[in-house]
Amino acid sequence: MSISKQYLKTKPVCKVTFTFAGHQYPQAQTVALAGDFNNWDPVAVLMKKTKTGDFTASLNLDKEKQYQFRYVVDGQTWLNDEQADAYVPTQVSYEQNSVVQL
Repeated sequence: MSISKQYLKTKPVCKVTFTFAGHQYPQAQTVALAGDFNNWDPVAVLMKKTKTGDFTASLNLDKEKQYQFRYVVDGQTWLNDEQADAYVPTQVSYEQNSVVQL
C-alpha cells in the first residue's frame, strides 16, 4: 500500500494517489476508498484494478488539512494503509483509521 502526493501550483489542492497492494488480498474483487472526504461511503470511490493486480484511486484534496481513511475490500473488510502519515482511533470501534496529512 502506498500514498503519493502531488501538490498543484495553480490550485490550493493536492492530487493524492492511493494504492492498495493486490498481493495482500489476491482474492479481492473490489477495493473502495472510504474516509472524511466522502462521508465514509464504502462505495463512493471504487478503486481501479491495474494489470499488476493493485488497486488505485486519485483524489484532489484541500491542502493544509488531514483526512482519515480506510480501504474497504469486497464491501466487508476495512483495512488501514501501512504507509499512512499517522493513525487515530475511530469513534465507532476499537480500531484505528489511517491519516493522510497535506
